[in-house]
Amino acid sequence: MSFLKVGECQYSARDNYHNQVRSFFESCTSKLVTTPSCITEVMWLLSSNGRTQNEFLLDVAQELYECVSLLPKDFSRIAELNSQYADLPGDFADLSLIAISECLEISAIATLDSDFDVYRLYRKKNFERVFLPA
Repeated sequence: MSFLKVGECQYSARDNYHNQVRSFFESCTSKLVTTPSCITEVMWLLSSNGRTQNEFLLDVAQELYECVSLLPKDFSRIAELNSQYADLPGDFADLSLIAISECLEISAIATLDSDFDVYRLYRKKNFERVFLPA
C-alpha cells in the first residue's frame, strides 16, 4: 500500500513528468491511498481542463485510489505537524497524508514533493518515496 500525491501528473500530458508518472502507475501493483485534501489539490492543479478533472474523478469513483477520510483525532495530529514543520512550505494536503500514514502504518509514498524527504513519521521513520523522477 502506498500513499498518492502525484495524480495530477498522470492526467496532464503537458506536465514534465507525465510519461514517467504514467509508466509508474501502469506498473504499480500497490493499493494507492489518498485523502480528500489531496483530491482537492489535484482538482485545483487540473482546473484548466474540466474533461481531465472528470477523468480523475471517475478514477476515484472506480476506486483506482482509495480516499481515506480524516477523523477528529487526525486534525489534532495535523496541528502538531503544522507546528513541527512551520519552517517548510507544507500544506494541509501534505500534513493530512502524514497523519493518515501514521494511522495506517504506511511509509511508502508516491510523490514528486521533495518535502517528503524531510517529513518524518511518529517514530522518526523516513518516508519511502516509491516514485522518484529520473
